[in-house]
Amino acid sequence: MTSDLEKIDLLRARLGVSYKEAKEALDAASGDVVQALIKLEEKNRNWGEKLQGKSNEVIGQVKALVEKGQKTKIKIKKDDNTVVEFPATLGALGVLGAMASTPVLIVGALGTIAGLANNYRLEFSEPGDNWQPEVEIPEDDRREDYPKH
Repeated sequence: MTSDLEKIDLLRARLGVSYKEAKEALDAASGDVVQALIKLEEKNRNWGEKLQGKSNEVIGQVKALVEKGQKTKIKIKKDDNTVVEFPATLGALGVLGAMASTPVLIVGALGTIAGLANNYRLEFSEPGDNWQPEVEIPEDDRREDYPKH
């Protein structure tokens, strides 16, 4: 007959669980190693399915963010003329690249300073960006006792 410690070691060796998890599973299975293995495998399978579901959700969010970044454009303008136009995702990758590499960061900073000195400006635009205020107060509905600005 095997001791509880040997059973716990067997569960730990097969499934890579902690002593506490193995002991709890063994107690719940009334000392039956096979039943404890089945319960722990089901628990791990459920955890894996949850993890897969969460990873799919994160991937979906990243895809939506990339799509929005592709629709949003960054324009470099001088006066009213557009000099360069590119997707915002490309701009974000450039910022990440600048943060990862000191020489790229220095070149980017010098380029920004030169652009500002020569009256260049950045403009962000998104198609369908027709924001309207949610509440409009018509001139007729204003109360007379409020001061006019």
